[in-house]
Order: sequence, then C-alpha cells, then structure tokens
Amino acid sequence: MAVKGILGRKVGMTQVWDADHRVIPVTVIQAGPCRVVQLKTPERDGYAAVQLAFGATKPSRLNKPELGHLKKADAEPARTLAELRVDDLSAYQVGQLIAADVFAAGERVDVTGISKGKGFAGVMKRHNFKGQGASHGNHKAHRVPGAIGACATPSRVFKGMRMPGQMGAQKVTTLNLEVVEGDAERGLLLIKGSVPGPAGSLVFVRNAVKGGPSSFPAPRAEEPEPEVEIVEQPEEASEPAPEPEVEEVAS
Repeated sequence: MAVKGILGRKVGMTQVWDADHRVIPVTVIQAGPCRVVQLKTPERDGYAAVQLAFGATKPSRLNKPELGHLKKADAEPARTLAELRVDDLSAYQVGQLIAADVFAAGERVDVTGISKGKGFAGVMKRHNFKGQGASHGNHKAHRVPGAIGACATPSRVFKGMRMPGQMGAQKVTTLNLEVVEGDAERGLLLIKGSVPGPAGSLVFVRNAVKGGPSSFPAPRAEEPEPEVEIVEQPEEASEPAPEPEVEEVAS
C-alpha cells in the first residue's frame, strides 16, 4: 500500500553528476503541485484513499459538478484527479499542497503512465517471434506467425494466442526506480530508470511497494592498513657478575 505520491508530467531526459563525479542519466518530471481535494474513509467509502488534483485548466472546460467538487476544497480548476490508496489518513488533510520535495534523494518509487503507442504491429515486433526462414522455399512469408491452432479438434483458436495487434498505449508501472533529486522550488523530480510514456505524458509517482528508501551502495574505499605502534620497553638493569673467589695457597 502506498504512503505518499504525486502526479506529474514527463519532460524528458538529461544527466547529472553525483558527488563522486559519475554521470547519472535521469528523467525529468514536472511534479506537482498537487492539492488534496478529498479524503476517502473506510467508514464512508469502504477504503482509505487521498484524491489529488493536478494541472491548472480553464473553468469553462469543467462542468458544474466538477467545479463544485473542487470548490469544496478551495482548489483551482484542475485537469486531472487521481486517487492514492493509503493505510493511514492522519498525514493528510483537505486543502493540503504536495510538492516535489515529498520524495528525498535515494528513495525508491514506482512510476505509472501510459506507454508509447506503436500502432498495429506484427508478431516479430510485438511478441519477439523469430520469424520464418529468409530463403530456401519460403515465398513471401518471412514475418508471418505461422499456424495458430489445430484443425477439427478443438475447432477454435485458444484465448490469449499471441498474434498481431495494437502495441503500446497501455497503462504500465515501472517498479523500484531511484529518486536522484527532488526540487520543490522548480517543481522538478529527477528519477533514474525507465519512466513509461512519451515526453509530455501524465505520470503518477508513488513510493515503491517492493523496496524501501534505499539507494545504490557506494563502492567501498580501500581501508588503510592499521599502524602498529612499537613500544620500546626499558632495559632491566642487570646485576654485576660475582667475582671469582681466589684461594690462598700456603707456601
């Protein structure tokens, strides 16, 4: 279940440098500001969620019910409304403003968007089919799918058969992307990883459901060898050797 999220618009790609002067490719997202316009409670609605409004628009482009709904939260006319399922509503209130700094550098997020539309595509592009032979008896059937089923039994084509058709333009969620930077002043969110959709498309950024707020571990530096201190112990004073006894011989 999500804890926090924000709506944004995909701007494009660029690159930044980290503290170790390593280049990082990032996707720039114009994130927020998003206004909380409604709180869905389990007692009234059966589930807990936060409704966010994003994207300014003209009042003439909205109908009266939509304008009245936004007016209750003292929100400006918005182009997009989206719900964020949460476990706890105590951190949100109607009229609250959510900016791009809701995510800190190093956090993991899931990004949802509409993928790029590819039009009507064949099986080689859509499903990575190998295709048929390029020569030796193949007559203008190099990219066709081939047989799609049996004959009298079962006398039908099974559902889910991979065939040509519309490719792309579907709702896609990319998991566990890394937030490189969140700039609230400019309303920008820099994310490392594959963000679905073309430039200018709407995306929904939420905290990752399969990963915590962790970043890629930095390479460990070589630890210097510990210095060994040599302590000189004082020499013990040695006792003088006893003188040999000389016996007197009587003459």
